[in-house]
Amino acid sequence: MPRILPGETDIYALTDARLSLGRPVLEVARALLDAGVRLLQYREKRLPAGAMLEECRELRRMTREAGACFIVNDYVDIAMLVGADGVHVGQDDLPVPEVRRLVGPGMIIGLSTHSPEQARAAVASGADYIGVGPIFATQTKEDVVAPVGFAYLDWVAWHIRLPFVAIGGIKAWNAADVAAHGADCCALVSELVGAENIGAAVDKVREAIKAGKAARG
Repeated sequence: MPRILPGETDIYALTDARLSLGRPVLEVARALLDAGVRLLQYREKRLPAGAMLEECRELRRMTREAGACFIVNDYVDIAMLVGADGVHVGQDDLPVPEVRRLVGPGMIIGLSTHSPEQARAAVASGADYIGVGPIFATQTKEDVVAPVGFAYLDWVAWHIRLPFVAIGGIKAWNAADVAAHGADCCALVSELVGAENIGAAVDKVREAIKAGKAARG
């Protein structure tokens, strides 16, 4: 199975059926994969478990064919059932050591973090990568914490050696700034799944990240 971590690729795309202009998740995922996205997370909250399982089974097939890494948000059981490459959990979900007991040594575990203390704890817990954010205000996630801005991102870039992905309110117009502050990988939702032309949106974000990384000197 593909084991691609943030930093080994520049764009981490998340699904969200509510923001996909009425298009099915599988159609949007196909467009993302065709555009070269190699790190895809399934993040759907409003479907019955059986429906999520069926979508994830198909996404597992699609990502495997594309050579992409497939991550399931929150649902450790579904990730295990479909043979996903990884699972992503939040601060209020199962602790990383307990997730590891369930999924075994081979599956990627990502953990959302919002502070230096949480980042240090994530490293100690055995997480494979961390989410850093929300960098900016975002409406794509319910019960989201306040934006952390660039201060926490700067801190992680300097102090944490674990792979990380910046997330939260990232768009094509601000992705260069995020990359300039140390993020080699940016997670995006509405900017990609809500685009009329997903391929063009991916290209635009990718160029912005490239420019931001170049600006680091």
